[in-house]
Amino acid sequence: MAVALGLQPKTALLNDLNPHLINFYRWLQRGLEIDSDLENDAVYYYACRERFNQLVLAGKTDGQEAAKLFYFMNRTGYNGLCRFNNKNLFNVPFGRYKTIRYAESFLQYAPTLANWQFSALDFRVLQLEPTDFIYADPPYDVQFTKYSAQDFRWEDQVCLAEWLAAHPGTVVASNQATERIVALYERLKFRLIYLNAPRRISCTGNRQPAVEILALRGA
Repeated sequence: MAVALGLQPKTALLNDLNPHLINFYRWLQRGLEIDSDLENDAVYYYACRERFNQLVLAGKTDGQEAAKLFYFMNRTGYNGLCRFNNKNLFNVPFGRYKTIRYAESFLQYAPTLANWQFSALDFRVLQLEPTDFIYADPPYDVQFTKYSAQDFRWEDQVCLAEWLAAHPGTVVASNQATERIVALYERLKFRLIYLNAPRRISCTGNRQPAVEILALRGA
């Protein structure tokens, strides 16, 4: 979403396979304000996580309460990780932050997002115009890819890259610069730009910069 906000388009389609993330964005569009407690406390965090998962099991995750809980857990959970198990239950443990700067009002985003669309679909079924600009930010080619109940495996990486290569408009995709990702995008005639990006999430605690790529076609 940061890329889209930076470009400031009048209209945009933001899609992610994680419906909880998309629900949060839809409430941002309405001018989300958080009037519930925001506490960097383990007991409170796990109570909120339990409540969120109750909403998941009840099929009530499209409401404002779920959006507020999702924001709180994302800010307070371990390493800012977003992770779900096979039952689509949020299972990130409590974080280790001394202090957290929480936002309580997101009204500033509502005017920008007013004419944007949000969807939680497989990218293969998106309806696009030939001239549409696409920015793709899939789960990076690393060991952990389970950001939602549906995993994003290597075959999905290949399918996405080939789908992007078939689009006649301008395409930009980001990913970690693993050998097979580089070979995949080079085979599909993308132009690659290499970047040293800060590593904000790591299961090992490694914060050394990771080499990433921007893969471009038609740009």
